[in-house]
Amino acid sequence: MPAHALSLVATDLDGTLLRNDDSLSARTRAALALAVAAGATHVVATGRPVPQVVPVLRGLGHRGFAVCGQGAQLYDAEAGRIVWSVTLDREVAEVALGKVEAEVGAVHAAVNQDGADGLMLMEPGFTVTHPTLSGVRAPHRDALWARPLTKVLMRHPELGEDELAAAARAVVGELVTVTMAGPGAVELQPLGITKATALARAAALLGVGPEATLAFGDMPNDIPMFLWSGHGVAMANAHQELKAVADEITESNEEDGVAVVLERLYGAAGERHTDVVSQPRPRARTGGARS
Repeated sequence: MPAHALSLVATDLDGTLLRNDDSLSARTRAALALAVAAGATHVVATGRPVPQVVPVLRGLGHRGFAVCGQGAQLYDAEAGRIVWSVTLDREVAEVALGKVEAEVGAVHAAVNQDGADGLMLMEPGFTVTHPTLSGVRAPHRDALWARPLTKVLMRHPELGEDELAAAARAVVGELVTVTMAGPGAVELQPLGITKATALARAAALLGVGPEATLAFGDMPNDIPMFLWSGHGVAMANAHQELKAVADEITESNEEDGVAVVLERLYGAAGERHTDVVSQPRPRARTGGARS
């Protein structure tokens, strides 16, 4: 696909744009600048809520839109404000969590509160595995529902994230959107809300259509974004479910896979890195029409 046809570049953060220590390599930073110089607009698309994204955006020097909270928030880094958001009804969240526990047994839960000052509030037993993320400990579960929230996070003491996500979809898939976004945790979001929801809003504000969007990701929460975008690129370290719907698989986040593709599409810089070549793949679309 010629670069001139792709005027919006949407990148996930963890496991995609960033290396495992949350750093952005010099090569990837230069490749993003190359794409912008060629006329593309960069939009960040992450599961992290706004308060956990803002420091990262500052470090990246990102001044555009950021899809946050798995698509429940759209943040304008230039203006420093949330331009659109949707919350998860707290009664629905509590009922959904109870139904999941009735199916799989007790889980440890946390919530991301809505707003630019929202906390990650964790009940006893919930742990954060990401090295640069942290939350505030709640005294008990009832405290999780004290304020509007964007999503619920669940960890099971025995089940893996794929098994927990499948069980949750079976019992609460008609109440909430169930998302698997990374190791350990499964998330419950407002019904119908995905990264594609807020990305479509950002694209509309920028005057860009899905066919002109290039998306990068690594986890199943990126599937809706890939199905909406014109060209989806999965990292080598991506989950198999995402690879199955990708147009292309590039190198891992530790090997500058985003840069590999951007260099090839937006400039001659890729000629200096002939040791790594990403391979386009036919995509098997799932779920019917694009949403």
